[in-house]
Amino acid sequence: MRILIGGLVALLLLFQIQLWTGKGGLPAVWQLQDAASEQRAENEQLEQRNRALEADVDDLKDGLGAIEERARDELGMIRDDEVFYQVSDE
Repeated sequence: MRILIGGLVALLLLFQIQLWTGKGGLPAVWQLQDAASEQRAENEQLEQRNRALEADVDDLKDGLGAIEERARDELGMIRDDEVFYQVSDE
């Protein structure tokens, strides 16, 4: 009976060592969980960027307001009836 109990304890210790240090053990699981959480965060950022791009595309398709805004911001264009003032920070 003692031999059976000793064998079971040894087997239990072997499994514990395998669980804590072996390939596919707890450290590997923790590493995979960290990688999955990092990937989820990156996916969320990319989804936000995609939503912003979709909103830009919708604005450009629907009206001239977005086109006019881009012309003003990116190209510095003004309308014929407007006066352009440039303010410097000096």
